Amino acid sequence: MHDDVEGSGLSAVLTWITHAIETLTIGRDFATMCRGWAVQFSSRTLLTTPLLHANGCAMPSFRLTPRHVWARPVMLVVALALSVAGCGPYPQSTLHPRSDLGTELSDLYMQIFWWAVLVFIIVESLLVYAVIRFRARPGQEGEPKQIYGHTALEIAWTVAPAVILVFIAVPSVQSIFRTSQPPPADALEVEVIGHQWWWEFRYPEYNLVTAGEMHIPVGRPVSLVMTSADVIHSFWVPRLAGKRDVILGRTNRLLFTADSAGVYLGQCAEYCGTSHGNMRFRTIVDAPADFDAWVQQQQTAPPPADSLTEIERRGVEAFTSVRTPASNSCIACHAIEGVSFGVLGPNLSHVGGRTTIAGGILPNTTDGLRRWLTDPAGEKPGSLMPNVDLSDAETDGLIAYLQSLR
Repeated sequence: MHDDVEGSGLSAVLTWITHAIETLTIGRDFATMCRGWAVQFSSRTLLTTPLLHANGCAMPSFRLTPRHVWARPVMLVVALALSVAGCGPYPQSTLHPRSDLGTELSDLYMQIFWWAVLVFIIVESLLVYAVIRFRARPGQEGEPKQIYGHTALEIAWTVAPAVILVFIAVPSVQSIFRTSQPPPADALEVEVIGHQWWWEFRYPEYNLVTAGEMHIPVGRPVSLVMTSADVIHSFWVPRLAGKRDVILGRTNRLLFTADSAGVYLGQCAEYCGTSHGNMRFRTIVDAPADFDAWVQQQQTAPPPADSLTEIERRGVEAFTSVRTPASNSCIACHAIEGVSFGVLGPNLSHVGGRTTIAGGILPNTTDGLRRWLTDPAGEKPGSLMPNVDLSDAETDGLIAYLQSLR
């Protein structure tokens, strides 16, 4: 009742997988299918034989014949290639920390990793020894001698894991206490608020509010005070700090000191709705002088209306227009210093100076702004920003105006 598929190794494997998927998709019970198959291994043959054909289910078996023994090394090479594909200088690697907290977590991870390597080597060595030492011998009949209980061995395999756990627990607890200290007096406090699906950053010391990008100075302790405006989020900048939940009605804290200037990518690490994967942000670590210059720029009021160009003034008109329904008006959600006071969306007072928009998913360019203004839901599924059906003239004016807000 079944078909034998005999051919090149990889094609045989793919054929079997295809038949399995087809069987599952027509409603066959997965557990029944699994019970109905036995996989037998020998030195040169991989034979899959169906033992049960529930409801007339016909599945193929395949055989890697001696002519195709090359398939195994090829599969091994492919597996190794896929494994090393995960290695590289990726921007969100926790293995290349750039802060004191990141280094602390990385060092702790490496300690636990090498303990795991040691346990793996010991266990696998004993397993290989047992397999070779106690294998069946030619001419051997009946079961080997059965041994029940070995007090010394049982004490050893109970004490050894306990000792290893102590060596893991002590540095772990030490790291917890070191990273939970109160912030020093000179720490920069940044209030972090998670929204669906963007991040808001407030600087009480400087009376600043921004979104999507957090600027901090290199070498100065930073104390993040985090909460949520809606659902549970998780703040994560892999190269600077570990994950920290951001919860409505609760304040969580994170303290770290960045040691290298640069741009570090972050994201929400807790599923929070449709566009969870689009809830990104950037942490820009500046040299002290560059950070001071950024603060000064953010404290500068937006340009007055009489200094705007004609197309920028059209943008102001489009931004301040009251639409139907009123919730589709820009001023209903967004704040621009001296123009509007919305609090539901990102503060746009200095949006022209940011590198990204739309919660970090689009570049802050003319094309990026146009895509966002004309189809926010298409660019970011579930976005709370409505499509307000702007005319081409209104879109051009808004783009010019927003780019002038530096």
